[in-house]
Amino acid sequence: MDPAAIATLVQELFVADGPVDRPVRIASLVAFQGDHRTLTERDLPRIASALLAALLKEATEGGVDQKQEPTHPELTDALARTLHALGTVDLDDLRAVRLGPEAFARHLAIAAPDADEGLDADDARAHASLREAVCAHILRFLVRRSPFVTAAEDAAFEERYAQDIVAAHDHLTIYGIDLAHSPDSWPLDAAYLSLETEADAGGPSAPAEQALAGRERVLLWGVAGSGKTTLVQRLAVSVARGDLPAPLAGLRGRVPFVLPVRRFRHDGFPEPDAFLSAVRYPHTAAQPPGWAERVLSNGRGLLLVDGVDEAPEGERERLREALRELPARYPGNISLVTSRPSAVRENWLASERFTELKLSPLSREGVTAFIRRWHAAARQDITDRADLDRLSGYEETLLDAVRITRDLGRLATNPLMCGLLCALHRDRRGYLPRGRKALYDAALSMLLERRDRERAMLPPEGIDLPQEPKIQLLQKLAHRMLVNGRSEMDRTTAVETLGRHLPAIPHAARQGGPEEIYRHLLNRTGLLREPTPGSVDFVHRTFQDYLSARAVVERHDFDFLIDHAHLDDWEEVIRMSVALARPDECGYLLEGLLAARKDSRPVHARHRKLLAAACLEHATELDPEVRSRVHRYTRDLVRPTSLEAARALGWIGPIVLEMLPDPSGVSDEEAHRLAVTATSIADDRAIDYLVRLRDRASWAVRAQLAGAWRRYDTDRYAEEIIGHLDERELDFPVSDLEELRALRRLGGRPCVQIAGALSPDQLAEGLVAERLTELWLAYDLGADLDLSWLAVFPRLEILRLSHRNAEVTGVPEGVQVIVAGA
Repeated sequence: MDPAAIATLVQELFVADGPVDRPVRIASLVAFQGDHRTLTERDLPRIASALLAALLKEATEGGVDQKQEPTHPELTDALARTLHALGTVDLDDLRAVRLGPEAFARHLAIAAPDADEGLDADDARAHASLREAVCAHILRFLVRRSPFVTAAEDAAFEERYAQDIVAAHDHLTIYGIDLAHSPDSWPLDAAYLSLETEADAGGPSAPAEQALAGRERVLLWGVAGSGKTTLVQRLAVSVARGDLPAPLAGLRGRVPFVLPVRRFRHDGFPEPDAFLSAVRYPHTAAQPPGWAERVLSNGRGLLLVDGVDEAPEGERERLREALRELPARYPGNISLVTSRPSAVRENWLASERFTELKLSPLSREGVTAFIRRWHAAARQDITDRADLDRLSGYEETLLDAVRITRDLGRLATNPLMCGLLCALHRDRRGYLPRGRKALYDAALSMLLERRDRERAMLPPEGIDLPQEPKIQLLQKLAHRMLVNGRSEMDRTTAVETLGRHLPAIPHAARQGGPEEIYRHLLNRTGLLREPTPGSVDFVHRTFQDYLSARAVVERHDFDFLIDHAHLDDWEEVIRMSVALARPDECGYLLEGLLAARKDSRPVHARHRKLLAAACLEHATELDPEVRSRVHRYTRDLVRPTSLEAARALGWIGPIVLEMLPDPSGVSDEEAHRLAVTATSIADDRAIDYLVRLRDRASWAVRAQLAGAWRRYDTDRYAEEIIGHLDERELDFPVSDLEELRALRRLGGRPCVQIAGALSPDQLAEGLVAERLTELWLAYDLGADLDLSWLAVFPRLEILRLSHRNAEVTGVPEGVQVIVAGA
């Protein structure tokens, strides 16, 4: 019997009419007493027997172990007496629903004290379980029956749910900070660093937290560690609190659903009423029946679907279809979907009018702000004056290091890597390793061995493992996730995996069983966490990838890597494997990526060759002939034939700059594509290539170069690129005060686009008044805007505003105001 049949039996217990606009006593609704009865008390054993059979079948199909076959006649009589107590219980429908099944069942037990007479202990326990199950179905019926109860119960649950969202997400853990005297997390408001998004390589930037301002659907790309999940947390907490800035007024009153894709099971995107159970929300049982469906049907939902890339590649198409179907089924809701760029192609959700945005790498100012905020947070619990002075000294030396040292500057491009650099720099008293491999090796040393040893901690739980056995065990878990295409596994699977490998690691096996070793790795390594009860993952996917690569290299599974090289999930693992492998192993792996495969599709072959090129910068030592072959095979691939292909080359990194063709003899169309590729590489070495494009007359090329300024050293880019661009019909972008001053040193420009939140006083002082004819304010200026300060620009003719404001006043006479979307 299915749940619908059980619902029909429960419905039979109650009359069809009765008030639905206020609370109603349950006793007045039962169908076996009163003026409108449709049952007699003699019908109760029949209904009880049918319910008993249905519920026992439901329990068996759900995996509940029935240790003993219950005696049906006695249980039927007991359940019938319990149902009869519905006519005497002193509760209204709203209060009963708010009690929940367990407490409501206790009320019925008190109202029918003789129900268990004649039952043995096993049947009495079975009756108690059945009574609670029947009560759960009765409460679902009461919620469906009355709009008043539904609305009241929904409101009460949403209040609790909002509190739980804030409790779960209103903190930011910055990796590596768990040192001697510092916390491992801070309030989100204190630690959050505003990031920026851009619609394309040359478009204006905007604060990432305002990605949903004026938009219903956004697909947000960001590389590993770029802050996608933190942004999801920020939006969820802001909406749950109702603490939203004016541009996000459209999110007020919405219900946030935080949906990490890694939590989904293999059966695809969950149905609305399974959202909370799919992400293992701890109070799913309190969710009113049909609540999520009602939220979405009323257009009140905020869907935050985080990490499309963490779904196995074979399941992403089903996920895409679900994301395309949701707006049609439930119009009016707002959706933010995040992914690594390599996992989905451009226009992946364009048919459903998703705006595609990209999280920008941290600018120099962003890196500085992150480092300062990190150290400010670390100072919160330090009281010793000498320790505070030392930390301030570390802060300044780190700021100098990331500005001066190219390798460190290239690593410090996102919040994850910045946090790791901060933690390592402090932990090593001002010393930092160079290069990705050295950085992660140092992080493992800090977390797995030095942290507890240098804090003179006694071995917790009696387990004292040195670094190498811990790494070996963690590698087994990471490798298992890699093979299964997952970034999260069940806790039981993790314990079983450790149990299989412990006999081969005697130092660990002597100190405890798999359960004890699992708890030790979880509590003491800083690399594992339990995001929800019953599941485990790595604190960040990057560490899972690195440990997976270590496992693969140790197993000499290079053919295994080559076989999976066409899969997006394996890109980082392969890059890191090249960094870890010996020279002959690197050569074998790269040759395998280049080799033709009979079963390979053309797109996969191209992907493998580009990946081979991307791996070159990670190879410490490599046969020159292999390096030359990689260059030869990939030379044609770095002449993209579309803007989409040009942007896709950006993931390769700085190595592609060595392979791009000389742009001097190409057409303007190809020059534009080459400019898109080069400006997608946030490394100052790109300036040397862009110099060869700066004299082009093509507006598209000039606009591309101008729009990339914020990615590079301000003064050098101003001198070598901005200062040489033909200024005709070109908006020159300014994103911060440093760029504003650099543009003034160049003599100003007639058309300037302000993409950063600069004050009127700063603009009045920084812009060259006698040259400015057109000003574009490409950021939110707030409401009730007084623009009388523009009078200092006598030649100003056009003012463009990217955001509609409540009222614009004080515009000087003769200035034309153009508002985006107006």
